[in-house]
Amino acid sequence: MTLQFIQYPKCTTCKKAQKWLDANGIVYEAVHIVEQTPSKEQLKSYYEASGLPLKKFFNTSGNKYKELGLKDKLIHMSEEEQISLLASDGMLIKRPIVTDGKKVTLGFKESDFLESWK
Repeated sequence: MTLQFIQYPKCTTCKKAQKWLDANGIVYEAVHIVEQTPSKEQLKSYYEASGLPLKKFFNTSGNKYKELGLKDKLIHMSEEEQISLLASDGMLIKRPIVTDGKKVTLGFKESDFLESWK
């Protein structure tokens, strides 16, 4: 499977990640996270493959997260409710998400990209 690079084009972290992928000659399919928001099933599989806590999938610095007051609400929500919320709006999801169908990285940390995608 070609890597999927799920991103928001105006996101500076996504731009850094994309620049790294390009500089390392890594082939990927870019997916606009708002135009093609991952489904509940996709998000659940990314979450399970990542080994990260579900809270890490939320874009905690985003306006939407703050507007909805999610900082205080997430702890009272079930995993299913959190995944449904993420699937309802791509702007709530931390980005970029990079996956090959088996592994998943979230955000951009060069050491993680080196380990997973080089």
